[in-house]
Amino acid sequence: TEYVDSIMEDVKWLGFHWDGLFYASDYFDQLYEWAVKLIKDGKAYVDDLSADEIREYRGTLTKPGKDSPYRNRSVEENLDLFERMRAGEFPDGARVLRAKIDMSSPNLNMRDPVMYRILHAEHHRTGDKWCIYPMYDYAHGQSDSLERVTHSMCTLEFEDHRPLYNWFIQQLGIFPSQQIEFDRLNLTYTLLSKRKLLQLVQEGHVSGWDDPRMPTLVGIRRRGYTPDAIRNFCGAIGASKTNGVIELAMLEHFVREDLNKHAARVMAVLRPLKVVIDNYPENQVEEMDAVNNPEDANAGTRKVPFSRVLYIEQDDFREVPPPKYFRLSPGQEVRLRYAYFIKCSGVVKNEKGEVVEVHCSYDPATRGGNNPPDGRKVKSTIHWVSAAHAVDAEVRLYETLFAKPDPSQTEEGKEFTSNLNPNSLEVVSHARVEPSLAK
Repeated sequence: TEYVDSIMEDVKWLGFHWDGLFYASDYFDQLYEWAVKLIKDGKAYVDDLSADEIREYRGTLTKPGKDSPYRNRSVEENLDLFERMRAGEFPDGARVLRAKIDMSSPNLNMRDPVMYRILHAEHHRTGDKWCIYPMYDYAHGQSDSLERVTHSMCTLEFEDHRPLYNWFIQQLGIFPSQQIEFDRLNLTYTLLSKRKLLQLVQEGHVSGWDDPRMPTLVGIRRRGYTPDAIRNFCGAIGASKTNGVIELAMLEHFVREDLNKHAARVMAVLRPLKVVIDNYPENQVEEMDAVNNPEDANAGTRKVPFSRVLYIEQDDFREVPPPKYFRLSPGQEVRLRYAYFIKCSGVVKNEKGEVVEVHCSYDPATRGGNNPPDGRKVKSTIHWVSAAHAVDAEVRLYETLFAKPDPSQTEEGKEFTSNLNPNSLEVVSHARVEPSLAK
């Protein structure tokens, strides 16, 4: 039931609810009765060919198929064998039930497709009641018909299956649901094939279906994507009858747009560099007012502790700054967000010559990050956390799971996994975050 439960949870998370919950297994009895009707009408037969033999007999796009030697069994023999299949007399794969259509059809799906196979496996809803199970192409249209679905939406790869969808409905004389196809979603740097995603999980390339690098709803949910962003993205791209590829950046645009409106801002320092403000009182702690979301006035403010010893990002300091570097460097003044202006007065290095501590002075007249009375301005604002109050954190930085825009394009003899991005996950240990995140 893992997959079923996940589907329902994902639908709810997206903000949708259903009027009725349907399972194909609810219709197993009716599907079986209709299969018997097709046998009686001479439209279905039991075949003893193996899966490989069926594939061989089916032919190719340029080569017509040929009839199975079991195609012309009598109705009575087919009914008897099908009933015995249901009774469990035969092992898995020994026999199948096939529709009798046209082995010379240019559409391979119409060359006597398999309707039922034998599988002695417990079903998550019907238990061990059945040991024969309907194939998707048979169950699909009939389930739609039973549910009075007027238009059944499928992706374009099922376009060639529509004649078969219609054939079953016409032969059974039931409510005529209509299959409609549209372009499936294709994103750059992304694979959406369930088979390939399962391979990534089984081979340990990702931690599971909910890995934030996976293009599953539960995965992108953990990554921080919002339901509104996904719905807005889908509404913008619409539906098409032609195959195309959407830039991943477009999805990220909608995510960023939604997060900008609703996400609270907090300060985190991933790679801490110690800063000591020499002229700040040693035991003093102030609480600075920080805006939770500059895009939303109703989001309010929070208190952020400020003290003599801080952490800033290593990248926000350069002892020898390159041209047009406006962040902290010797003799240069910057604004600490929501706090004060500070100016670097010196550094402390370790035995390797690496800067491990920066010493600064602050201007008390700039509290809250405001410009001082003399009107001087700074060209850079950097974030920070108080060393005494910051919370230790592990931060995970994600990039695209695949290194190539089209992960399915591989060199000869290589699998799609050869296109995996080795830098898709970076774990940053001992980051420092403001204490509000621990609440």
